[in-house]
Amino acid sequence: MMTDKVYLIISEGEMHLKGGNRRYFEQKLISNIDKNLKDIGYDSLYNDIGKIIIEVDDAKSEKAIEALKKVFGIVWIRKAYRCEKDIEVIRRLAIDLVKEKNLKGTFKASSTRADKKFPLNSMELAREVGAAILTNTEGLKVDVHTPEHEVYVDIRKFAYVSVEKHKALGGMPKATNGKALCLLSGGIDSPVALYMMAKRGVKVDAIHFHSYPFTSLQALDKVKGLRDIVASYTGDIKLYSYNMLDAYTAINQNMNVSYTTVVSRRIMMRVAKKLAHDKGYDAIITGENIGQVASQTMYGIKAIEDATDMIIFRPLIAFDKLDIIDIAKKIGTYDKSIEPFDDCCSVFSPDHPQTRPLIADVKREEEKVDIDAIVEDIYKKGELL
Repeated sequence: MMTDKVYLIISEGEMHLKGGNRRYFEQKLISNIDKNLKDIGYDSLYNDIGKIIIEVDDAKSEKAIEALKKVFGIVWIRKAYRCEKDIEVIRRLAIDLVKEKNLKGTFKASSTRADKKFPLNSMELAREVGAAILTNTEGLKVDVHTPEHEVYVDIRKFAYVSVEKHKALGGMPKATNGKALCLLSGGIDSPVALYMMAKRGVKVDAIHFHSYPFTSLQALDKVKGLRDIVASYTGDIKLYSYNMLDAYTAINQNMNVSYTTVVSRRIMMRVAKKLAHDKGYDAIITGENIGQVASQTMYGIKAIEDATDMIIFRPLIAFDKLDIIDIAKKIGTYDKSIEPFDDCCSVFSPDHPQTRPLIADVKREEEKVDIDAIVEDIYKKGELL
């Protein structure tokens, strides 16, 4: 018999590999689920023999599922109905669900039996349910390999029957794997890099470099918008902002301008390092991608990372650009990223940048100015947006 309550069964993905630390990750996931469902509301959230289950009004279930799809650490969400652990009751509920949803085409019945005291094993239960559906419905036939529909029975403290399964983001629960600072430009790559590291459980905040008034306030608003889009998945993201204009002026007046990109990026790394040390971040994240632009050669990347002793994560390093664009579209940052407002790197990009900069040569260029003073001046004028 259908009720106005449904049960959202959460599949956790790789957390089961965490051994003795699994409880810590599960408690974090439960806390994150609670926060994401706070505005929607739910009746209860409980653990039924190793599976997180959420009881919610059916009228709220669609909104709840959409909210859960944005929770890192969840791989699948099943919308299920709960009943007694009685084979006749389970069969009847499965038949009623198939009829209510008007399922047609091919299907398979599958089951999981966490309660080993249940008299039928998983295969026997699936056969019983599948046979009952075939006998009591029309327009369905069995296909165990590529079915259009799956009727799923989960035997735990209660029995749950589901014909609806939704893919979620996967990854690890947020804020379970340290803190990092992401260099966030207004481009396509860096918001995706931030998202991907947050998906692995890293608490990520952002640092942005601009060169106002050579870059516009609209460019800064664009970065804030990107921050807000990614924050819909990650939770609050602090955004620190620094003006690089004095650095670019010093470079252009005193150095070989072909080194502008690599030297300016080294200055950014030094500023990011100071912020990370002051605020307790464990690593720096960039959207660098090998060979994508002139500064992102192996020589360029090596010269840039020489400016800091911190761990630098580059989650996009080997991605094709089209793959990065696909992720940007999926998470909703792409349209904002392609808005036509230049960042400081593009405004001051030299016509012929160094593609094979040697660290010794870069340091000789930097000796022409007081790099430490430039970094300190930029840092002390930073803002939290």
